Amino acid sequence: MMPTREPHMDTLRVFTTGGTIDKVYFDALSTYQIGDPAAANVFAAMRVEVPFEITSLMRKDSLELTDADRQVICNAVLHAPETKILITHGTDTMEYTARALQQALGAQPDKRVVLTGSLLPGAFRDTDAIFNIGFALGALQVMPGGVRVAMNGRLFDPARVRKDREAGRFVDA
Repeated sequence: MMPTREPHMDTLRVFTTGGTIDKVYFDALSTYQIGDPAAANVFAAMRVEVPFEITSLMRKDSLELTDADRQVICNAVLHAPETKILITHGTDTMEYTARALQQALGAQPDKRVVLTGSLLPGAFRDTDAIFNIGFALGALQVMPGGVRVAMNGRLFDPARVRKDREAGRFVDA
């Protein structure tokens, strides 16, 4: 992980959970495994000047996430001292985690939480990871408290978002 400064209210907390955004080639058979968080490389390459801390909560494909994993994510957000939180997550179940967070944060409306991911691994040249992470970071700077999903250049309310697998994008449900 890449600590930059001591956490404080202006520091961005990045929680990573795995998913396609963090996948890397594992072997010559073109199989993938979850690698190091893509957000660290994106922030370094884009010269992000916002103070941030990255914490890897798990390294799982989102289809493997359980309700217990979602509880770990919710607890991490609830107990983080930071009010701006970016979560990188696999896209297949991102909306479920976002809904769990929305419910869990009812008592902490001052927290801003944005979940994002990518449809292609962050290590790929034509990945959407760089744009989605940048868009999520920008959204955190201006949005009010609450939880949002940032994908395809749009912010979605967790209660009304779904992944359209055929179109390869997120849409209002």
